[in-house]
Amino acid sequence: MENEVLEFDIGLGSGADDEDDDDADAVDIDIDDDLPSTHPLHLTTSQNSAPTSTSAPRIYLPEGDLSDLEPYEGMEFESEEAAKAFYNSYARRVGFSTRVSSSRRSRRDGAIIQRQFVCAKEGFRNLNEKRTKDREIKRPRVITRVGCKASLSVKMQDSGKWVVSSFVKEHNHELVPPDQVHCLRSHRQISGPAKTLIDTLQAAGMGPRRIMSALIKEYGGISKVGFTEVDCRNYMRNNRQRSMEGDIQLLLDYLRQMHSENPDFFYALQEDDGQFTGNVLWADPRARANYSYFGDTVTFDTTYRSNRYRLPFAPFTGVNHHGQPVLFGCAFILNETEASFVWLFQTWLTAMSGHHPLSITTDHDAVIRLAIMQVFPETRHRFCKWHIFKKCQEKLSHVLLKHPTFEAEFHKCVNLTELIEEFESCWLSLVDRYELRDHEWLQTIYSDRRQWVPVYLRDAFFAEMSITQRSDSMNSYFDGYVNASTNLNHFFKLYEKAIESRNEKEVKADYDTMNTNPVLRTPSPMEKQASGLYTRKLFVRFQEELVGTLTFMASKAEDDGESITYQVSKFGEDHKAYHVKFNVLEMKATCSCQMFEFSGLLCRHVLTVFRVTNVLTLPSRYILKRWTRNAKSNVILEERPTDIYTGYLESHTVRYNTLRHEAFKFVEEGSKSLDTYNVAMGVLQEATSRVALAKKNEGRASNVDGRNNGDSARSGIRANYTSGDHLGISDQPLSEEDMDKKIQELRDELEYTNRKCEVYRANLLSVLKDIEDHKLQLSIKVQSLKISMKDSI
Repeated sequence: MENEVLEFDIGLGSGADDEDDDDADAVDIDIDDDLPSTHPLHLTTSQNSAPTSTSAPRIYLPEGDLSDLEPYEGMEFESEEAAKAFYNSYARRVGFSTRVSSSRRSRRDGAIIQRQFVCAKEGFRNLNEKRTKDREIKRPRVITRVGCKASLSVKMQDSGKWVVSSFVKEHNHELVPPDQVHCLRSHRQISGPAKTLIDTLQAAGMGPRRIMSALIKEYGGISKVGFTEVDCRNYMRNNRQRSMEGDIQLLLDYLRQMHSENPDFFYALQEDDGQFTGNVLWADPRARANYSYFGDTVTFDTTYRSNRYRLPFAPFTGVNHHGQPVLFGCAFILNETEASFVWLFQTWLTAMSGHHPLSITTDHDAVIRLAIMQVFPETRHRFCKWHIFKKCQEKLSHVLLKHPTFEAEFHKCVNLTELIEEFESCWLSLVDRYELRDHEWLQTIYSDRRQWVPVYLRDAFFAEMSITQRSDSMNSYFDGYVNASTNLNHFFKLYEKAIESRNEKEVKADYDTMNTNPVLRTPSPMEKQASGLYTRKLFVRFQEELVGTLTFMASKAEDDGESITYQVSKFGEDHKAYHVKFNVLEMKATCSCQMFEFSGLLCRHVLTVFRVTNVLTLPSRYILKRWTRNAKSNVILEERPTDIYTGYLESHTVRYNTLRHEAFKFVEEGSKSLDTYNVAMGVLQEATSRVALAKKNEGRASNVDGRNNGDSARSGIRANYTSGDHLGISDQPLSEEDMDKKIQELRDELEYTNRKCEVYRANLLSVLKDIEDHKLQLSIKVQSLKISMKDSI
């Protein structure tokens, strides 16, 4: 005979998913009606189905007032359900949880003729390998069974009534006090009226925490509610999943239609053994193109997975050249396992042509972190700091109420510490001062500090203009469109409206950049250069840093022969100094604040060093194309200066700094003794004469070894002319004076050719830039025309 699965719900709420499954085992026994009770029986074990929350279980009570009675042998009940309800009511009164242990069935008709109800702590954990061999247990459940013998057995009589055949009262563990009974599994039940209230409040957009507060107020205490917040959360999740399962076909039809209209529209469904899991990913052609321009940093926004939203929705977003959020794809996630997120990230990466981002930002989620470690092993993963701050208000609400200054100190510790050592010291001081060293949640986020505290992340690019303030780009792409009351029927229209609005804002920003000239605040050639390269918003941000240099000063701190380290600080604030290391020959500067590494814009500290070292224009290495007005262009315009004047300033700056750097070393060595001083002065006087001669001859090369180099050049040219191999030159040897004249003519001709090449190059780049500007303006006009046509329709 096949084993029968027993479905027995003793008032279980929907929180069973989060409880120990030790009390899920029951023994189902087949027996002939005419067998004596002592006959040896064949026992088989089966597992109860998880309780469902679709309908409230019926409660059967025995006749009469038995609420204060204790079970005893011979006690009769009208039905098995009445006996079960009585024992569970008794257990609630005493302080323990119950479950079904075993049943006896008749071999004649399969009807249950005997039941045994036990304390939930009866027996011991079933370690049968068959239950775990096919699945990896990632979150081991706590052990609750301790071998308790308390039980109640009932047996059906010929009359149809059920009688108590045995009762064991004693427990081998402490019982639960009355104010905690509602936490026991068999007493956690969401009643019909409670479900109705939850449904109503969930539809209004309230989350489980606020709903539980309303229920506690309505019923007069948590113990009278009859279930926990976990039960409420699971019930709401199941509600959402059931409603989504019915509407998911709408999403699939929409995606198929979009793909049929444009084959570049990408979508994929996750399947497990041929069964659809409910996870969907898609990316339209514009999102895929945006990633090719701005895919260096990505945010995986899981805000909408929270219970306060109906939609398990998660978009991939980034930041465009105006600092605005830009879409890279979207996902619906009904199945939130690690394998599902691995599939999601791998599929999205395929849609993005396999290009890994430099950095990715997600919510603080252990499952997502494991998936990212597998799919993006080289990508810098960051937890969203602002989600952690928000969760702090929930996890530390008691601390915030008792200590109003804690939150400000917490933000200061995280945001304003400049060094790792400073943060570590500040954190320990904070948790000690408020006696939070043993707080579990704080310990968790502290152990993950390298993935959310700014001081640990400044060396990675996240396209944010400020480390301490939240950028507009961190706001969700769909904020203001998708909200707590959005269902799938309305989602598509809101989704398209959000995309249209974001595109319109980008067009407007492009228009402002191309058709308005910013007000320059300094006479610096660098500011003028940046105004023609950066988009309007990014130029304003750069301008703030450039103007900020006027209050800073830089002093030389160290010279290792290759680079000079400058100490940069505000006037009167030497105690708070930044250190900038500057390599003159490579035109490379790094600052201890690491703003360029984090945001892609130079900080005021580096710009201060550029000012005092006569660097008049931005070196090309510090102009990220993704921040320029030509970010979407295939022509690289910013690698070289865009005109002769800028090129002259750039090369003049390099020559000036190189000479000054060498001169400082020369002076330092020459002043060490009288002998070196005399030698140095003699060399300087000779060098002065040579420089004056070179200037007079308009470019004749001259240095300490110039005489030998000049003689070699003359010898080579003389040999060339003497052999008659040079065009049209006779075999007659030239005089020394004629040779010098010819050398100078060739130099002048070479210089003239170089200048012409520079002009041609500048003109070509100018033409290419004009073409790109014209293309951008046409694109803006087309987008504006489309928007106006849609508005008119």
